[in-house]
Amino acid sequence: MVALNIGIAHYWLDHVYGALMHRLKLAPRFFAQGWGGPKLDLLERIAGELAQVRAAATANWMLPLPPKVHPRWTTVWETRNARLQEGAFVTPCDEQLRHALPLESYIGRVALLTPINASPANSSCVLHLAGTGDHGFQRRLKLGAPLLKDNIATMVLESPFYGNRRPKQQPGARLLCVSDLLLLGRVTIEEARALLHWLKEEGGFNKLGVCGLSMGGVHAAMVGSLHPSPIAVLPFLAPHSAAVAFCEGILQYGTAWDALMQDKARKSGMTLEQVRERMRAVLGLTDVTKFPVPNKPEAVIFVSATNDGYIPKHSVLEFQRAWPGSEIRWVTGGHVSSFILHNKEFQRAIRDAIARL
Repeated sequence: MVALNIGIAHYWLDHVYGALMHRLKLAPRFFAQGWGGPKLDLLERIAGELAQVRAAATANWMLPLPPKVHPRWTTVWETRNARLQEGAFVTPCDEQLRHALPLESYIGRVALLTPINASPANSSCVLHLAGTGDHGFQRRLKLGAPLLKDNIATMVLESPFYGNRRPKQQPGARLLCVSDLLLLGRVTIEEARALLHWLKEEGGFNKLGVCGLSMGGVHAAMVGSLHPSPIAVLPFLAPHSAAVAFCEGILQYGTAWDALMQDKARKSGMTLEQVRERMRAVLGLTDVTKFPVPNKPEAVIFVSATNDGYIPKHSVLEFQRAWPGSEIRWVTGGHVSSFILHNKEFQRAIRDAIARL
């Protein structure tokens, strides 16, 4: 009974936080400028072409490798035990995607935290991808820092539309158009795939992994699914699709449904229910269960919350069923409280997934 009451308290904490951030409209809403017009058409067309390739494939389908990236590194600080570097690179996504990006997002930014006393050949590195609202590097560097003693380095990617890559007219993490969410995801995936190749070929790291919280977990799963060799894959507090977060979870209350109904670039006079169905269809393009099973599913560890108000339990279970051999670990809490309280469980999952490679 006590555990049940604690779980309910965590669930309601998510809803209280969501009410303050979304229902009471204390912060701008997502997609206040509508669907995105031609940019959304482009992204849907690209997704449709990939779906045709996937349907025609006789084995696991695979995207072509993105062009190589060549980050220019500067050392931020160095101690006897660790070194922090920051790097910048031109996004490796193809020309049509680059033209769809805001100018501020053309240059990618990464941070790399490495142990001093171990060579890369005897070390691992995990690439951490951003969750919703995670601007900059510090939060994910803090998560990865305790892993240095296990010779696990941390690379942090700043996503397009976030931090220094955020368009000036965008309020915080509130993306202006639905197309921005798809574009953020597709470019993040291409950049992450290129960075993993850099870590292996140029960085010389022995074992690799990719992780992320919430939205970052969805992106991490996609990246791990498409990587040609076995890597650790760690989706934390993540749904199987962005449609779950925006159409079922608390983020639906932070969505500008009225602006989407009134968007003249789309059909006029759509009802709210029609707009919601349209959103489900568009964000269904992010359904990771339609991606290939990673090369080493036993090195996939989901960490999910028992009382998550943003991510319903059925979505996590659907995700895990699509990848037989993967593992789910449940932590007691909601989305917000688990994000704050369970870093040690996330770190333990990273150590264990790397050890399974």
